[in-house]
Amino acid sequence: MTTRRTFIKGAALAAPAAALATPAIAQSKIKWRMQTYAGSALGEHVIKPAIDTFNKIAGDQMEIELFYADQLVPTGELFQALQRGTIDAVQSDDDSMASPTEVTVFGGYFPFGSRYSLDVPVLFNQYGLKEIWDEEYAAVGVKHISAGAWDPCHFATKDPINSLADLKGKRIFTFPTAGRFLSQFGVVPVTLPWEDIETAVQTGELDGIAWSGITEDYTVGWADVTNYFLTNNISGAWIGHFFANMDRWNELPDNLKELLTVCMEQSHYYRQWWYWGGESDLRVNGDKLKLTTIPDEEWATVEDAAVKFWDEIAAESPTKAKVVEIFRKYNNDMKKAGRPYRYS
Repeated sequence: MTTRRTFIKGAALAAPAAALATPAIAQSKIKWRMQTYAGSALGEHVIKPAIDTFNKIAGDQMEIELFYADQLVPTGELFQALQRGTIDAVQSDDDSMASPTEVTVFGGYFPFGSRYSLDVPVLFNQYGLKEIWDEEYAAVGVKHISAGAWDPCHFATKDPINSLADLKGKRIFTFPTAGRFLSQFGVVPVTLPWEDIETAVQTGELDGIAWSGITEDYTVGWADVTNYFLTNNISGAWIGHFFANMDRWNELPDNLKELLTVCMEQSHYYRQWWYWGGESDLRVNGDKLKLTTIPDEEWATVEDAAVKFWDEIAAESPTKAKVVEIFRKYNNDMKKAGRPYRYS
């Protein structure tokens, strides 16, 4: 005889196991906001390909929303926003984002610290700079993910620069440390929002730019408002980094930490060839900027001044002295190695 009790019992036994299991709680997608120092035109090369790749591979696990220069906060406030967690990740040099660390002065363009873009990854990965940066940022709640090279630092100006005397009185948009160094040659450093630079040159507020190489001058439109490009540079490569808020970083599963690191390294590789090829191609084939050069004998004055500038920086703290010593050793090793590492 089938009763209501036995019917219900039999139905339960016949039900698929999956139907009786506790429903799994879907893990929500991790979402980060990242801001770069670069405007949108430059960002298309220096950051967007890496973020697009990361988002594609991360799929349903994580997504990074990318913001360009000054879109969320002014570039000079990037570090504070990152430390607070207002922004989850940042691409910048230490100098521009006003990092309160002992290594800030070396970010961006440290005068004559590098000759070529490959100098930067070697300095960090083989000469010990990475460990110093990691420690400095961990102490202030920020994860230093990786460092890489960007373009060299040249002058793009409205008037020709053929001697050091031509630099005197020129109002130049540049990085804080580069401006501090160049001021001894009569340069007047000017700080403005990145997106305002083109207009400032057009209106005469600026006489030129010492913020990039010729690739960026063409890419972001500065070659349209300047007339001359000085082939002498004060640095062979900008030193930039990827950073994350330490709490946000620690919350990530290991596979996403690894994926972020790999994508950042791929970004460094992309810039190695994009800038290297672009710098030579536009010097030869570009039709917007006329090349000028300060003679080597006169430019040696600037290189000699950099040695004194390094001494000045090293005297400011033990950490800065340690970093300067690494730069000295590296550059001395490159000189001893000879060609193709150094030609003079």
